[in-house]
Amino acid sequence: MWDRKVLKERAKDVLRASYWKAFVVGLLLVLAGGGGGVSSYSSWNSGTEGSEYGGYINGMLIIVALVVTAIFVGLALIFRIFVGGPLEAGALRYYKRAAEQDVEIGYVASAFQKGRYGDIVKTMIWRDVLNFLWFLLLVVPGIVKYYAYSQTAFILADNPNIGYNRAVELSTEMTQGHKLRLFVLDLSFLGWWLLGGLLFGIGTLFVVPYVYSTKAELYLVLRREALDNRLTSEQELRLTSIYN
Repeated sequence: MWDRKVLKERAKDVLRASYWKAFVVGLLLVLAGGGGGVSSYSSWNSGTEGSEYGGYINGMLIIVALVVTAIFVGLALIFRIFVGGPLEAGALRYYKRAAEQDVEIGYVASAFQKGRYGDIVKTMIWRDVLNFLWFLLLVVPGIVKYYAYSQTAFILADNPNIGYNRAVELSTEMTQGHKLRLFVLDLSFLGWWLLGGLLFGIGTLFVVPYVYSTKAELYLVLRREALDNRLTSEQELRLTSIYN
């Protein structure tokens, strides 16, 4: 059974040697994540025709606002699907590799390589859709499933072509019996997040490398446990192949 204090100490050891690389990757990871109607009505309220015209203007403004909002949401969704998801997977691959003593920052871009990109996009979409549907159902089940699927991107760091359904399934198996402790691990960073938020939120950017370096250490522990329990294999995760 893993100890969060041990994981954090290992993460600190990694960051001491390569903090600024981890910071830059953290910035990319954050990037991946991703009343005038009353006065207008009053000015035209002197007559029936003015009121009708004012109502027409207000209606048009509402329509324009809705269209602009829809365009913005659509663009944000497209960015998340085709850039944000792969960028998240690449960033977590860096943190995972750094935990394995390889701090090549180029791993961030690996998710965009031919032969990886399409499968990673499909897997990240599938994970995000499942998370959304569970949160849409109820908050507590959504939180539980969030932690169940939390290792998906790390699994892609080992084998980007494992398949969208298998990646989510394996993540669920790996986190079985660990979800409450994963929640507590996140809570243990609350003080750091609050401290970072004191400087107009900018300080939180310096917390990101610490959090995800710790989570990378956790993934290595959960992966080892999964291998020992034969939930997966070195071949499936390509631990001995050129993909790593």
